[in-house]
Amino acid sequence: MRDTKESRLLLVLLIAIAFALITVDIRGGRNSPVDGARQAAAAAFGPIENGMSSAVDPVGNAVSAVRDSGDRHDRLAVMEKENAALKAKLGSDDRTRSRLNQLDRMLKVAGQGQYGIKGAQVIAIGAAQGFSWTITIDAGADDGIKRDMTVLNGDGLVGRVTTVGPDTATVLLANDPDFTVGTRMESGDELGFASGQGDRPLRVELLNGKAEVKKGDRLVTFGSQADKPFVPGVPVGVVSRVDPSGGGLTRTLYVTPYVGFSKLDIVGVVVAGPKKDPRDEVLPAKPKPVPTPTVTVTVTPSANGSAPDDTTDGQQQ
Repeated sequence: MRDTKESRLLLVLLIAIAFALITVDIRGGRNSPVDGARQAAAAAFGPIENGMSSAVDPVGNAVSAVRDSGDRHDRLAVMEKENAALKAKLGSDDRTRSRLNQLDRMLKVAGQGQYGIKGAQVIAIGAAQGFSWTITIDAGADDGIKRDMTVLNGDGLVGRVTTVGPDTATVLLANDPDFTVGTRMESGDELGFASGQGDRPLRVELLNGKAEVKKGDRLVTFGSQADKPFVPGVPVGVVSRVDPSGGGLTRTLYVTPYVGFSKLDIVGVVVAGPKKDPRDEVLPAKPKPVPTPTVTVTVTPSANGSAPDDTTDGQQQ
């Protein structure tokens, strides 16, 4: 457009109209007569403006990012929650695998000893019924559990049932100071009585004060009349120390139990004893001895009969 008098007049007129529309729009507020036109224009040109603004206005992008950070924070929180749930599920799966392994080992022990067992889970630990080393299991009279039944797991002797309720039972652990069980040495008939000592090894008094015993020997339960409170053949532990024989009527041993009493989870209550004493059949296989490497040194005398020379490769230095 040429810079003429008419073009200048038209420009002034357009500016005046623009100011007039702005004034009307401001005074009209939400009921502005130009609101419809403004919305139509926004619908037509808004997407184009938004695209151009995103491309050329990094400051605007930053402001938008701050404005949307709340939404992203919510999404992040949801993702973190899902991640935590996944980790919990993984942990649960690990625990399930651990319990299946415990159950498998316990069933193997029951099969080797021909024990009829009722599986149970430890649901509480601590002092109960006046005892200091006890556990509570989720099986009771309704499950066929009775007082003075043997309790074992995949490692060996856990304890005996002392109190029975409809749905739960209390088990006195073998490491309790009030606990005593008859024992028999592996591959022999040396009998004794094992007593608990808390977190220390079991104390065993052999009836034969002259019995030949050494570190590493193993013990099983001797059994009780009518299998109560103990069935025979349940692994007890390994001899860790033998007191010197003092010529007394008994001999004292200290036995490390097979069972870890601080990490009990799945246990089995023996509800039916074996038809015959399994003897040592339930004991775990003995570890194979590790061969000790030997070094052979060969001394070669010198040709003139003098003392051997100090060589490393057969040649004189």
